[in-house]
Amino acid sequence: MLQDILSIIIALGVLITFHEFGHYSVARMCGVKVLRFSVGFGKPLYRYVARSGTEFTLAMIPLGGYVRMLDGREDNVPESLRDQAFNHKNVWQRIAIVAAGPAFNFILAIAIYAVVAGIGLQAVAPKLDGVTADSPLAQTTLSAGDEITQINGVRTHSWEDVNLALADLIGQTGTYSVRYLPNDSNIAQESAFSLDRWLVGSEPNSLIREFGVIPWRPDVPPEIAQVMEGGAAAVAGFEVGDVVQAIEGQTITDWQAFVEWVQKSPQTPLEVAVKRAEQTVSLTLTPDGREQNGIVTGYAGLGVVPPELSEADVRIREFGLFGAMEYGFSQTWQMTSLTLSSIGKMLQGLISLDNLSGPITIAKVASASADSGIQSFLKFMAYLSVSLGVLNLLPIPMLDGGHLLFFGIEAVRRKPVSEKVQGYAYRFGASLLFAMMAVALFNDIARL
Repeated sequence: MLQDILSIIIALGVLITFHEFGHYSVARMCGVKVLRFSVGFGKPLYRYVARSGTEFTLAMIPLGGYVRMLDGREDNVPESLRDQAFNHKNVWQRIAIVAAGPAFNFILAIAIYAVVAGIGLQAVAPKLDGVTADSPLAQTTLSAGDEITQINGVRTHSWEDVNLALADLIGQTGTYSVRYLPNDSNIAQESAFSLDRWLVGSEPNSLIREFGVIPWRPDVPPEIAQVMEGGAAAVAGFEVGDVVQAIEGQTITDWQAFVEWVQKSPQTPLEVAVKRAEQTVSLTLTPDGREQNGIVTGYAGLGVVPPELSEADVRIREFGLFGAMEYGFSQTWQMTSLTLSSIGKMLQGLISLDNLSGPITIAKVASASADSGIQSFLKFMAYLSVSLGVLNLLPIPMLDGGHLLFFGIEAVRRKPVSEKVQGYAYRFGASLLFAMMAVALFNDIARL
């Protein structure tokens, strides 16, 4: 829980600060007096007043932030400061100030993705171990050992790329293509598959599995590398270095086989034989049970020694400075397109509202990505930054996009939208946002 909290605080803290700094910096460039720059809401934990008169605060609730500018609609502005008030700037300056927050989120995402590319990308090649019958992929000519290189024109260097390409196909109807390298050839081939409102209204556990892919996995010897304190395995007496030899009298040579036994046996005692210092030790493991999407599965609290992968099974991508920047732009664009597409499909009813996630799910994903390493956590931050930028640009009153909508109308009409109309719109926007937050929080709790 502590890691979940720290991960989300770090991620949101950076993204919110950068977003608000966009508003702040452009407001200062346009000559607007900034009264307060706050990261977080509620009671301030830290205050600092700069020589410019801006109060910088760090508040107790780290789920947002704001920049409060001098504004004649909210403050009594002295005549001497009239030219520094936000509402007295021309409409194009106000548009620039409001748009700067989301723009800085996109800039941050580009920079983070570029850093990730600069470090170098390494991933397991997306090879098949098999194809599930009666699936979209079963319509194609792919088989075990083949490597997916493109889905519907999107290049797939890793399973992460495959997952993103498939996410873009949710709700789609039509004929699409998959490009692959056959197991026994270096010449790419292409095959077609058809979809009909694919996964409409569902909340799939795995897009890759739903597509019909049985991913290739390396053979992993069942040697224990980690025993979670207080978990079922620790209670049973497992130790780091143990090698699982048998479970319920059946020989175990691969980690996945052991995992499958545990997952199908929640709260069920299992006799496990392990090799420890040249001796065979018998242990009784009673897996804990945890529910996921209505199904209770067993969980032992063990980690395995990672396998050694051959060069043929790994895809390594290295980038120079310009290549890393290009990767940053392309990934940010891809994630922006995916986010907008998902919102559109949700409005059309092609994607269930059950897929909306709130702070609890975000915290868990942040923690899981931190567990997976610095690159995974950086990618999570970049995607969250893109999401924050896109959501803030939606034309919903109360969000930056709502303000931009009113300023755009003002630029066309040459006069501002009446305060009465804006007041009604802001109340509607607030109600809509609170309803969305309630659904997202309900989904989070339901997933728990």
